[in-house]
Amino acid sequence: MTILLVLAHPNEQSFNYAIADTARRTLEDLDHQVIFRDLYCDGFDPLLWQDEFPTKAPLPPLVEEYCTELAAADGLIIVHPNWWGMPPAIMKGWVDRVFRPGVAYEFLEGDKGEGIPLGLLKAQSALVFNTCNTPAEREQEVFGDPLERLWQVCILDFCGIKDFERRMFGMMVLSDAEQRQGWLDEVARMVARRFPAQE
Repeated sequence: MTILLVLAHPNEQSFNYAIADTARRTLEDLDHQVIFRDLYCDGFDPLLWQDEFPTKAPLPPLVEEYCTELAAADGLIIVHPNWWGMPPAIMKGWVDRVFRPGVAYEFLEGDKGEGIPLGLLKAQSALVFNTCNTPAEREQEVFGDPLERLWQVCILDFCGIKDFERRMFGMMVLSDAEQRQGWLDEVARMVARRFPAQE
């Protein structure tokens, strides 16, 4: 299988990087082809401009490359921190520019965008890993865990990915090396369960 792994974190020493590295090594050990995208390392511009709106619009080469990778992926893994209940702006911009009509979804003929779209993504399964510094109880009771709904309903289900799992790790500021290693072991297990070795 071809798995697209996308990371959004500005610090290469962060736990997000460790999550992405663990996911990548696990996938490679299971003989999957991994397309790894570090959005900060790529210098990705998250700004979506008007001239990219049309379905057949010419795209900058990097965006075109991202679109091709997303369309070809058999599975998807997303890694980013929880900032204000949202992904970092660079990840939101990746969604804005890459999950585009004709690539990730389309509306049926005669539908001007008021209906329910048809998801186009080949990928059937997705994992999302997040980090936070908010206690889990407060995240649920006060904020309602907005990242869960954002990824599952607003983005992935909209584009045809129904098989979804997400794990939030935290509180990062209070974690120690032993706890973090336990979390990385959990990442490896989740990745292997979601994307087992192909026979």
